[in-house]
Amino acid sequence: MSRDYQLNRFSAPAELQIDYARELNAQQYAAVTAEDGPALVIAGAGAGKTRTLTYRVAWLIEHGTPPDRILLLTFTNKAAKEMMRRVADLLGNDVSQLWGGTFHSVGNRILRRHAEVLGWRPDFTILDREDAKDLIQACVDEAGIDVKETRFPKPDVLGDIFSMALNTGRSIAETLAQDYDHFAPLANKIEDIAARYRERKQATNGMDFDDLLTQWLRVLKEFPDLRDFYQRRFQFILVDEYQDTNSLQGELIDRLAAVHKNVMVVGDDAQSIYAWRGANFKNILEFPQRYFGCQTFKIEVNYRSTPEILAFANAAIAPNIHQFQKELAAARPSGMKPVVTACMDAGEQAAFVAQRALELRDEGIPLGEMAVLYRSHFHALELQLELTRRNIPFSITSGIRFFEQAHVKDVAAYLKLVHNPRDEISFKRLVRMMPGVGGKSADKLWNVFRAACCVSELDSEHATRNTQHAPPSLAVALQQCARAVPKKSAAAWAQFTATIAQLCTAEIRAKTDAMIRLVLEAGYEDYLKATYPNFRNRIEDLEQLASFARQFPTMEDFLTQLALLTNVEAEDNQPAEDEHEKIRLSSIHQAKGLEFRVVFVIMLCDGLFPSARSIDNPEGEEEERRLFYVAVTRAKDELYLSHPLMRFMQGGGDMMQQPSRFLAEIPVELREEWNLRPHVATDFSDMGETNEHSEESPF
Repeated sequence: MSRDYQLNRFSAPAELQIDYARELNAQQYAAVTAEDGPALVIAGAGAGKTRTLTYRVAWLIEHGTPPDRILLLTFTNKAAKEMMRRVADLLGNDVSQLWGGTFHSVGNRILRRHAEVLGWRPDFTILDREDAKDLIQACVDEAGIDVKETRFPKPDVLGDIFSMALNTGRSIAETLAQDYDHFAPLANKIEDIAARYRERKQATNGMDFDDLLTQWLRVLKEFPDLRDFYQRRFQFILVDEYQDTNSLQGELIDRLAAVHKNVMVVGDDAQSIYAWRGANFKNILEFPQRYFGCQTFKIEVNYRSTPEILAFANAAIAPNIHQFQKELAAARPSGMKPVVTACMDAGEQAAFVAQRALELRDEGIPLGEMAVLYRSHFHALELQLELTRRNIPFSITSGIRFFEQAHVKDVAAYLKLVHNPRDEISFKRLVRMMPGVGGKSADKLWNVFRAACCVSELDSEHATRNTQHAPPSLAVALQQCARAVPKKSAAAWAQFTATIAQLCTAEIRAKTDAMIRLVLEAGYEDYLKATYPNFRNRIEDLEQLASFARQFPTMEDFLTQLALLTNVEAEDNQPAEDEHEKIRLSSIHQAKGLEFRVVFVIMLCDGLFPSARSIDNPEGEEEERRLFYVAVTRAKDELYLSHPLMRFMQGGGDMMQQPSRFLAEIPVELREEWNLRPHVATDFSDMGETNEHSEESPF
């Protein structure tokens, strides 16, 4: 017969070095000094989440908990180091024994101790993305899969499929059906590659990043003595950014905390925006149901934004049904209301942002304290062009400008080759996308191609490229190269030749947007699906690039503009004297956690933000609304929201755009409407009336 005996934690009377009540506001203090047991801390944007976690760790240590009995889980090593540094500064003690780090770093630490029970050696290698890609490719080769017979996923895409399945707790088949439906017929082959990949990793004593979590979970599930050890070891578990955890991470936490239940999770359900990469919103939403008797604390005092911006933010998130209700309250004095501006089109929107940014700079706000946020990268296409024209320096959070992205440069290479058959760089870029063609093969094909094209034919084509009767010599030359093409590339070369022939026809060549869409339809879309996990975004980029190209009268004008932009971008790669004198362009996902004095949120049209794909289901629309909430809560002093009334659409033609439903949900008294007016030349016959914007404004 056995029974449980509760051993209570002994704590000597604490002599506190920190005056917690003075250092924290009432809401933070309540969370920091919470009694033992499960606790959910809903920390609103700008409300001092990191401060609360840091002081909670200090509180536990000052009340007798040894640092090595505390586990602090974060999403970045930087966040963990910063919190541990702050705790050490608060206490004046060495807290290096504190278990703090990312899920993956803690998993690595545990697996170094226990890898042998799983069949690995303790000196296992951690595979980076390139290592994993090479090993997956070896598995594909070993399986004898004929990748040219059917468009089989590239190793990068296979790796993302495997990772998504593991982190969401779904099978390969379920993952394909939900996220990669175009590969669903290949489920059996992909599952076979996944099995071979697992075996190869163990045979080579290697683990990838996902193994650091999945194998850690195996330790807790399959080895009761080790599970008991770590459940006893970690008396207190604290988790940062809990709203971003996936199913795998959620299960790790639940198993570690299953006995003592001293787990405090901190996050903001209103900022859960990563479902597309596997985050499970239910982890935070259902935490009180999973942990009976859970204490819930709300930290709602915001130190970042003005009351006007917070009132707007509260109204923005209010329509979401699935959320913890909270109301952000400002600690700062009043400011200006958020501004909503309707623009005629994307070009006028870009002009508004550029002009207003310069005005604000003249008023004393550095460009580096301004940001333009958008739902998708292509939304800033016209803006990048406008900023370049006006010589306004800007940086992009992703580090890659729209026109520098691989898929944009691929499609541009087709146009460049048609425009100039002597373009060796474009030719080689295109042929290297074919299976079996590397650097040497590309050199060989280029030499054969040049020989197949006599100078007179090329000169003739070059001279008549803008006529209605472009000669077929380019396509003919490609056909004559077929014998030199590797066998693996035969089908791809035939498709390439046919595509070029179509692009050279007068009807297609007269319309740059039609040329771009033809490239997509003639096989490049399939290439994107097989090559990139985010293929949907890239296809959308190219559809918008086609619409963007319509403003240029000829293909040559379009390519010239791309070249000029590329030249400016090359100059921008040089170290700037003042990196802070650049306005920041960023997707909202990449701006999470950042703040700026001035924020512009652009392209707020239904179907763009929220995106057309997201509004098919309530869960998708609610996540888009959370994304909108994240965008507006980045602003400290001023917030500008704009939407074009007209947009070039796929297939040609203009279409009226409806303002985002998210704007319609904001009460009119919480915002200010700015009506853009076209510039009117000054009438010198009447100097009695002046327009305060007339000197500089084109509106």
